[in-house]
Amino acid sequence: MNTAVYASEWFFLSYFVLMILCYLALDLLSLSGLRAYMDRQSMDDLPMFFSGFEPPVSVLVPAYNEASTIATSLRSLLQLHYPEYEIIVVNDGSKDDTLEVLKREFDLVPCTVAWCIQIGSKPVRGVYMSRKHENLRVVDKENGGKADSLNAGIDHSLYPLFCAVDADSILQRDSLRRVVRPFMEDPLCVAAGGTVRIANGCEVRSGFLTRVGLPTHMLPLLQIVEYLRAFLFGRLGWDPLNGLLIISGAFGLFKRSAVVAAGGYRTDTIGEDMEIVVRLQRKLREARTPFRIHFLPDPICWTDAPEDLKTLANQRTRWQRGLCESLAFNKRLLFSQGGGAAGWLAFPFMLLFEGLGPVVELVGLTFMIAAGITGLVSLKVMFAFLFVAFAAGLFLSVTALLLEEMSFHLYLRPRHLATLLAAALIENLGYRQLSVWWRIKGMLAWAFRREQKWVVSPRNADWQKPDA
Repeated sequence: MNTAVYASEWFFLSYFVLMILCYLALDLLSLSGLRAYMDRQSMDDLPMFFSGFEPPVSVLVPAYNEASTIATSLRSLLQLHYPEYEIIVVNDGSKDDTLEVLKREFDLVPCTVAWCIQIGSKPVRGVYMSRKHENLRVVDKENGGKADSLNAGIDHSLYPLFCAVDADSILQRDSLRRVVRPFMEDPLCVAAGGTVRIANGCEVRSGFLTRVGLPTHMLPLLQIVEYLRAFLFGRLGWDPLNGLLIISGAFGLFKRSAVVAAGGYRTDTIGEDMEIVVRLQRKLREARTPFRIHFLPDPICWTDAPEDLKTLANQRTRWQRGLCESLAFNKRLLFSQGGGAAGWLAFPFMLLFEGLGPVVELVGLTFMIAAGITGLVSLKVMFAFLFVAFAAGLFLSVTALLLEEMSFHLYLRPRHLATLLAAALIENLGYRQLSVWWRIKGMLAWAFRREQKWVVSPRNADWQKPDA
């Protein structure tokens, strides 16, 4: 019995130490990359340098029951500082007034143009164009899910690059011009992603972000810390290694021909944003095709975050299931010949610490607490283990805040920084443990092949203000 307890202690301790070391390595890579990126930004303003030479882009906006936010989001997209782009809204059989809102707000009329269908989707019921904005079209189709909507958008797009944007999101006016830079600088670039931030607590007028603020509710406040951690070193750290495995579905730019050649978005997964990136990594490496997938920290997309536990739980459960599906569908990338950093570093990292991590963390914490209470291990060992687990989570969150403060400093008031530091502390006292449980539920949903649907979260949208 003592041998088993001793072995378990060392297993869980070794796992947590390895996880901390891996995150620390990502942290250092992110810090180095962010410094270099900010230095380049200070030397020349590339958006001004490339002005007028950017390639045309198709902005795809899949929408399902988005009547409350779709008009504001589209007004934001219509104000982008970009020389040539089109916006394609795909109404995925919405049951609310999404299509009626679009017709009323943007004066839509039927469009009878023949399209070259390369991927395919659920039947399209109609295509509309706006008489107010010549670069806006709406594709109305039968319900098939977000991935199916993106495939329909790709089939109805005109340009060589497409940008996938969530219908509840707000882009800064220069975001598209910034995220396209890797395609102009690097001919091998096939995809690029920007940063997603929480819009709750901010102010948006006429589709344009006018004030950055913090939410008054605790849940979206905690999510701000999560998002900073996920983007400012969780993804930035993989960029120099070309090991990025996910680009947020809320804001990503792709080479259309590469996605079409890969077969488009899979409709049998709810993690279509991660799956397409992992599949591009796998297929292009298998074909020995040189490529790059980039992450940029400054093109920003603002999104509405859940403010109630039920909605947040459903979201995190879906995310974890999507991660499991993405790794399972592309398991050939793991330790594959020619897999590079994606197959030999990023894939094992995602599998061990993001995929299996919730189970190991829950079992480890439960085991150590139970062993301490029953006397199988000393209370000193138990509290030392709990302290290490807590300190590791706090360290990662505070480091993300430090990277934000060193670079973009969007939260300008001292009380904002103090509030976020408090949120980083509170996050590890219950919220993190709840997240672990939600992620385990996602793993179980994937393992038992439970029915999956594109579920739209309730939108608060208090950050949208009437036009002045």
